Amino acid sequence: MTITTRSGVTDLFEDDGIFAPSIWTGRIFDGQWVSPRGGELEVTETATGALLATVGLANAEDVLAATRRAAQAQPAWADTPVEERAAVLRRAAGLLEQHRAKLSDWDMREKGGTSANVGFEFQAGIAELHHAAAILTEPAGQVLSPAARGELWLARRVPVGVVGVITPWNMPLVLALRSVAPALALGNAVVLKPDLQTPVLGGVVIAQVLAEAGLPEGLLHVLPGGADAGEALVTAPEPRLITFTGSTAVGRHVGELASRHLKKVSLELGGKSPFIVLDDADLDAASSAGAFGSFFHQGQICMGSGRHIVQRSIADDYIEILTARAKRLEVGDPFRTGAPIGPVINSKQVDRVQSIVTDSVSAGARLATGGTHDGLFYAPTVLVDVQPGTRAYEEEIFGPVAPVVIAEDDEDAIRIANDTQYGLSGSVYTSSFERGWAIANRIRSGMIHINDQTIADFATIPMGGMGASGNGSRFGSTTNWDEFTEWQWITYRPTQTAYPF
Repeated sequence: MTITTRSGVTDLFEDDGIFAPSIWTGRIFDGQWVSPRGGELEVTETATGALLATVGLANAEDVLAATRRAAQAQPAWADTPVEERAAVLRRAAGLLEQHRAKLSDWDMREKGGTSANVGFEFQAGIAELHHAAAILTEPAGQVLSPAARGELWLARRVPVGVVGVITPWNMPLVLALRSVAPALALGNAVVLKPDLQTPVLGGVVIAQVLAEAGLPEGLLHVLPGGADAGEALVTAPEPRLITFTGSTAVGRHVGELASRHLKKVSLELGGKSPFIVLDDADLDAASSAGAFGSFFHQGQICMGSGRHIVQRSIADDYIEILTARAKRLEVGDPFRTGAPIGPVINSKQVDRVQSIVTDSVSAGARLATGGTHDGLFYAPTVLVDVQPGTRAYEEEIFGPVAPVVIAEDDEDAIRIANDTQYGLSGSVYTSSFERGWAIANRIRSGMIHINDQTIADFATIPMGGMGASGNGSRFGSTTNWDEFTEWQWITYRPTQTAYPF
């Protein structure tokens, strides 16, 4: 594996615009940038380890203060005309588009994203803001059939109040905005805790574009913090909904804490998405999609193709083509070289990926290519003869690894696809619509694609998983109404009613 680099880094935020470091360095956001109680956090470049920025670090006390202020600010925002709320979100989308080039460079450096990954993230993030604004053109309730003539019964959607949002590092902008934007659109206040590895794109940028767009103070709070801050957000009395995107293990803990306080909780968790290749598939197209599904953003996508389930009669040919694609992929620093495969987020994750590959090979899997790394740069890896019980078969890898599992026929492919605790995404490659549709209908997954790879997310679709991939909640589409509001029933009688008591 050859690692490519290039010198010549510039300070991306050196001007005095809305993202100037002098505004937010060492601070957290509560409508204004203020000094935190928790100290400071250094943000480093994933590919090089160079210092990029210093942000404020929130502790539990900071979080509790933010949730109280958010609860105070929220009622006036809920009473704000919907067009004013929508206008703020549209202006924020315009600012992201205006500054997209500079922010995209930052995204590459902060999380190690490639140009394709960063392009997708900004397109999706901007779409989340526009879609959230468009929500407000939809009906906010319905007229019900009353029990008696002359009565008026209404069911309407009302904001939950304060929404706590906890986001991961792998797609920090869009995975925050898919909660922040609809929550604000529907009249809520938001307390956002971005991941400590990507607090600038996942927090600072969001705070600045919304403030510049005219969001009133107190409605958005951005507090990078550790586990203590996250637990405080989940257990504080003011947030009535917690949205969490991250690992299944942490998601279970968040769900347990939230349930003790009778809160709504929306969990979008891990995946082991099946990528099924039938014996009538176009192997060139299927292997291209399979490589993308497993190697895009170094495999650090919850919807990534976790197992390539290939029918035996075409398995050797598929493995040969997939392996050749993996070998051709350049690994390097995306910001300086444009390489399509960048660094894994940190050394702990590299060690985990390496241990999964090594343990699986020891258990009988065969390494077709890859399985090595240079620092954080892990070579695209193809594992074949992967069997049930091995780590590559069972676990979400979150690295650039494509495990290949052999299926005997359609029934066997369905069985293998469903042989997992997860149920986030999946796909089937075939020349037959009938075969693809029949298999898709039997896969237990929140999303399933015929003749496309497993990674797809749009503001207009109900995004979410089944089983250990989530609690059935959904982001996007009309499901945002379900997530970020509650039903209220209102009745009116034309005469004041007396009762025999």
